[in-house]
Amino acid sequence: MGMGSAVSAAGFENLIGSFLLEKFSDSETIHLFIQIAYIFLGIAFVEEFVKYFAVQNKYIIVKTALLKEKEFDEPVDAMIYMIVSALGFAAVENTILFFSENSAILETLFISGLRFSGATFLHALCSGIVGFFMALYFCQKTKRKYLIGLGLFSATCLHGLYNFSIMKMPGDEKFLIPILVLMSAAIFVSWGFKKLNAMQIYE
Repeated sequence: MGMGSAVSAAGFENLIGSFLLEKFSDSETIHLFIQIAYIFLGIAFVEEFVKYFAVQNKYIIVKTALLKEKEFDEPVDAMIYMIVSALGFAAVENTILFFSENSAILETLFISGLRFSGATFLHALCSGIVGFFMALYFCQKTKRKYLIGLGLFSATCLHGLYNFSIMKMPGDEKFLIPILVLMSAAIFVSWGFKKLNAMQIYE
């Protein structure tokens, strides 16, 4: 589920990145803006959307076999399946990046360790956030129109901020901001599990 979405995301990211950086590379100011847009939309949004797409409900975009199953019968299941999807996504992404590294073995292992401890948690937590809003969408009868969009927007902002900090921020901010992002997402996901566990089973 999540593993297949990682391959799709990589393809979309390469296409978007090649297009943007080729078309808008004349001005330094525009180039910086395009880089920021690419980090937030071309990477963060694409990855969050394809993970969501793998677990989506048949009433949102297309029918999927997963959400017809009896195992998906409680609100909290949305968060669980999104997190599982994210872990599969992260496993493939980390594998691809590991074999694409040209550094020495020890340096490659160190970078891979950082990615596992940081990016894997990021994917899981951001998908948990999307799963929380999916669950609200399924359970609420009114005022639910924008819940999926709000979930994807929230996850994209956190994911994009994490990536931007790692890739572009100087000094201590390169590490401080990602840690704050992960802590904030973890607190929200923990609260989300507790809230959904108290809600009614799907009708």
